[in-house]
Amino acid sequence: MDRAEKTQAVAALNEVFTKASVVVVAHYSGLTVAQMQNLRKRAREQGAAVQVAKNRLAKIALDGTSVASIGPLLKGPTLIAYSDDPVAAPKVAAAFAKDHDKFVILGGALGATALSPDGVKSLATMPSLDELRAKLVGLVQAPATKIAQLSTAPAAKLARVFGAYANRDAA
Repeated sequence: MDRAEKTQAVAALNEVFTKASVVVVAHYSGLTVAQMQNLRKRAREQGAAVQVAKNRLAKIALDGTSVASIGPLLKGPTLIAYSDDPVAAPKVAAAFAKDHDKFVILGGALGATALSPDGVKSLATMPSLDELRAKLVGLVQAPATKIAQLSTAPAAKLARVFGAYANRDAA
């Protein structure tokens, strides 16, 4: 890798660290190529990305970003998982770590907040932004459906009462 490629890689990583809301750092040594491809595929499906970068270049790219707290974690064969959704990358990393013993989560950063491995795993248990939006829409729609049910309920009750009287007289 020549000097121009390195500066380009540092600039690309700096953009990732600046734009991503969450970054997870993990060791990946011992994983096969197929397992790494599976991890990348899972990440893409969830709206996250996984990237292996040279630690020295990543440390240079971290300067001046809010996730600079992950710098000490970049030792050995590490990869970074990142996403705009604060839950997507931790979910993918935690799920993959459960299935593969050789994938070890070292920590991460949520904005300026440093995360321990347990912090990453607890963040993975939270619902994603899309799930929260769906719950919110459900909560907003629930009162409207209850009002509609209440407005039709008295008429239905009256109809049942009239039907009961009609059946009583006929018997």
